[in-house]
Amino acid sequence: MTSASARQDGPARDDVPPEDYRLLVPRDWFRIDLTLERWRPQLKTFVDRQAARRRMSAKAAQGLWATLRNTAESGASQGAIELFLRAEADESGATPATLLVSLLPMSGELYAAPGDLARSLAERRGAGTEVTVTELPAGEAVRVATATTLDLYVNMPGKAGYLLLAFSVPMSGVKSPLGGLCEAIASSLRWV
Repeated sequence: MTSASARQDGPARDDVPPEDYRLLVPRDWFRIDLTLERWRPQLKTFVDRQAARRRMSAKAAQGLWATLRNTAESGASQGAIELFLRAEADESGATPATLLVSLLPMSGELYAAPGDLARSLAERRGAGTEVTVTELPAGEAVRVATATTLDLYVNMPGKAGYLLLAFSVPMSGVKSPLGGLCEAIASSLRWV
């Protein structure tokens, strides 16, 4: 497992916003830092490795590049700071799992308690989506699950907002061993 964190000081206090976080992600997941301008070459490296390893057609490799680039661009424009990709893909170019980590600052009057956020998300997402409030070691979280996606809005200490862990598990689904691994990754989150 690797740890994604810029700082690794002592544990965070509940009333003070954290400076950073620590998240354990398996080593075979490829990390792309979306806060840096060089994320496109990092993503291209991942696609090129997948294309060579899986002997993908040029069309499949281009499709993988387009899908992942669109995911990264959309995420970065909405506050995403990291993208993790399961370092394997099938012949069509589909990745079995991704994790997009986003910072959602909400302070003062903008802050929504987990129960309020859960109600709002349930109204917006509609049928086919399971929205619950759950407890993780890092704190209270809003869990939003569909058949192939798992979003965990983890409440940050000091009512600073949420850290969103958005997992996509398109090939096996959330109720699979890979979905269980996503839950374990989320449970590894710690504030520093």
